[in-house]
Amino acid sequence: MKQNKEVLAMTQLEQELEQIVSDWLETNVLHHGNLFVIGCSTSEVAGEKIGTAGSDEIAEQIFSAIQDLQQKTGIHLAFQCCEHLNRALVMERSTCEKYGYETVDVIPAKTAGGSMATFAYQQMNDPVVVEQIQAHAGIDIGETMIGMHLKKVAVPIRLKQRKIGEARVNAAFTRPKLIGGARAIYQ
Repeated sequence: MKQNKEVLAMTQLEQELEQIVSDWLETNVLHHGNLFVIGCSTSEVAGEKIGTAGSDEIAEQIFSAIQDLQQKTGIHLAFQCCEHLNRALVMERSTCEKYGYETVDVIPAKTAGGSMATFAYQQMNDPVVVEQIQAHAGIDIGETMIGMHLKKVAVPIRLKQRKIGEARVNAAFTRPKLIGGARAIYQ
């Protein structure tokens, strides 16, 4: 009975993630080459307190959905680690070099980095970790606080799919600052 419940939960999770990808595509704010930050508590997705019940299975499903979004938009990905690594980020070395970020020497683990960042690190071709970034957009699954890694000015996106599992989902993109006052012309 428990196995059937877990299969049902994973099927529901897959459907929710498909909707998230669809929602992002509908926004039309992601552009080829944009840097996209993902903050995720797999514990919160599972209905547990952040940092207490990490899940490789949940991380795998989320990673797969985010890869789908990447393939459809041409974005670059950065997965935020947990607070034990000061919210450092996992990304491909090529992305790091493209944006000119400096790497740090650490390998994420479930207990210091979190399940999502650890899974992403294990799946990437040439992963590195950086301390901070300035992403064009991002998604926060389970209130992991990605705001410190977004460019100014962040604009919230109200996705139709507001939860993944039991975790609340927030999303944002960024825009250039509006300067110049009343006589300025904006695009």
